[in-house]
Amino acid sequence: MAKVKEIVKKFKMQAPGGTATPAPPIGPVLGANGVNPGQFITRFNAATAALKGKVVGVEVTVFTDRSFDFVIKTPPASVMIKDAINIEKGSGEPNKNKVGKITSAQLRKLAETKIPDLNSASIEAAMKVLAGTARSMGVDVVE
Repeated sequence: MAKVKEIVKKFKMQAPGGTATPAPPIGPVLGANGVNPGQFITRFNAATAALKGKVVGVEVTVFTDRSFDFVIKTPPASVMIKDAINIEKGSGEPNKNKVGKITSAQLRKLAETKIPDLNSASIEAAMKVLAGTARSMGVDVVE
């Protein structure tokens, strides 16, 4: 019978896909949580090679024997919205200064990608979550 590894710690962080390095801020976070930064970076970059440069979330689980496992999440909603409408950054005053527009069709596509990481029961609910993020960035949602 296989021996079950005991979990020591679970933590979340964000890292650039395919281009992560053990330099700060990633290396110190990994080291402080008992993960070998070199091993993590090698495995993480191999797993996220297709997401070159995009920031992605990662959930790391550390076991008693100092081994680890990780689950790659989708990029943050704000990053996905910025990529979808090709803007550099959101507005500093979203209620006054608008920086772009996103269509419902674009929101639906993003919601279908993001729904595994959201606590939404349907695509429509996920679209509402993403629409709220868009509004807080100064992006208008249009039909």
